[in-house]
Amino acid sequence: MTFEMKRERYPYLTLPLLSLFFLLAACSSGPKAVNTAPAAPATQPSTVAAEETPAAEAAVPEKTDNQQLDQKSFRDAQVAASPSDTSKKDPAALLEDAFAAYEEAQAALDREDMEGALAKLDEAYGLLIRMSIPADSPLFQEKNDLRLLVAQRIQKISAFRTTLASSVNGSIPLVENQWVMREIKSFQTLERRAFEDSYRRSGQYMDMILAELRKAGLPEHLAWIPVIESGFKPRALSRARALGMWQFVRSTGYRYGLKQDKYVDERMDPAKSTRAAIQYMIELHDMFGDWTTAIAAYNCGEGQVQRVIRAQKVDYFDSFWDLFANLPFETARHVPRFIATLLIVGDPAKYGFQLPTPDPPVRVDTVRVNAAVKLATLSQNLGLDAAVLVGLNSELRHDSTPNYPYDLRVPAGYGDECLACIASLPQYIPPDVVTDRHTVRSGDTLGAIARRYRTSVDAVKRLNGLRSNLIRVGQVLRVPSRGGVEAPPTAAPAAKSGETVTYTVRNGDNLFQIAKNHRTTVEAIKAANSLSSDILSVGQKLVIQVGKTS
Repeated sequence: MTFEMKRERYPYLTLPLLSLFFLLAACSSGPKAVNTAPAAPATQPSTVAAEETPAAEAAVPEKTDNQQLDQKSFRDAQVAASPSDTSKKDPAALLEDAFAAYEEAQAALDREDMEGALAKLDEAYGLLIRMSIPADSPLFQEKNDLRLLVAQRIQKISAFRTTLASSVNGSIPLVENQWVMREIKSFQTLERRAFEDSYRRSGQYMDMILAELRKAGLPEHLAWIPVIESGFKPRALSRARALGMWQFVRSTGYRYGLKQDKYVDERMDPAKSTRAAIQYMIELHDMFGDWTTAIAAYNCGEGQVQRVIRAQKVDYFDSFWDLFANLPFETARHVPRFIATLLIVGDPAKYGFQLPTPDPPVRVDTVRVNAAVKLATLSQNLGLDAAVLVGLNSELRHDSTPNYPYDLRVPAGYGDECLACIASLPQYIPPDVVTDRHTVRSGDTLGAIARRYRTSVDAVKRLNGLRSNLIRVGQVLRVPSRGGVEAPPTAAPAAKSGETVTYTVRNGDNLFQIAKNHRTTVEAIKAANSLSSDILSVGQKLVIQVGKTS
């Protein structure tokens, strides 16, 4: 096809092509400059700025790595925020692009490519500041949440690049402000005996905790958190039902792999709960970027701390002491108490302490037991104090081994004798503790009820004198529960998409969970039932079309 034919078919190409031809001809025939610096093209201001920066910075003091990192992030974000084709996109598309850039940054962090991660975080931030979203838009909160995530990841990179202080202080600043000194005063007076007892008990577990922290590459100072959490008591139980040396609530224990059944609650196992606590603290540090804020979140939960951070002014980098006044009272005290503990154990004489000698760790043998036996009976046959076996196996809820294979810890040298004794001991059956009553609802079965309360069908039948699995709506059943904590309600019975069902609101229900269970949306349920708000009442009937999303 000749040029003339092209011009007839694509007349809009003629002028650009001729302009390009004359421009190239002018560039190739122009004289070359001799010993003079070329003028910077008007279309590349960022290059000039990059070349002029070293000269401009020569007269100012050298900046720290963190300052350079923050300035680089700001400059890159400014460049990314310059007008481009993406500015024509609607906010929803820009938000999707920003999320995609954030996910690429997270992938770069996972492979420890800090420069690549920072570049993608800059890109995500540049997209966010291009977005103009009204405060009443559903995208407004998503934008702020993503902005917070980007800021947290930049903090993480900054912390990664910062050389930690000495191994004594690690990355936990040991300040002596008024709040820390108040806790030191409490330890010196009202809580002195409890503090010294905690320090003495720490010797049994400190070697194990330090070994796990070193393996994970975490500051060794974190080993002293149990002083303020539990006093190094493996069976400590708080008013909030947090249990064990590291004070896990039931749901967080499940989240980090701590087994909880009729016989065993691994939240009370010092070694297993230590490994779970380390996993949790790593996640919190990744989320918040510094140890003081992570320790506060360990006490009250990451959700509470995130809500306080969201309440801060926009584009503000938070530290723990900025959040201190807005945290719950117990959490606000938690970090100063921890810092006070580190100061005292680091220099007892300075704070008027003469700490006791820590208890030595107990040497143990481990034996595999396949029968349920009472520890008191086994101790009597072995000639041991019953408290010895209980202390070594603190995760056993009824001070008995379970009716399935279990690795029992016994004092060193007692392994063979223990196995010989167990064969002659009677089997122990722990009682089911009745803590609740359940009213049978439409669709309930004994299997579903048993799963809800984490027990067995046989246990429910035995407690209620049932000879079969038949139950009726309205029937009140006695149900056994572990620890008095009811499990979350089970999902709604399976129904086909398009099917319309009537759902009765139960205690603890909300529209979001009901919609999720029925594979629909909150808006669809509200429209079908003429609801003007999200408020529900127990016993309320809702008409729901399963699977409806629009």
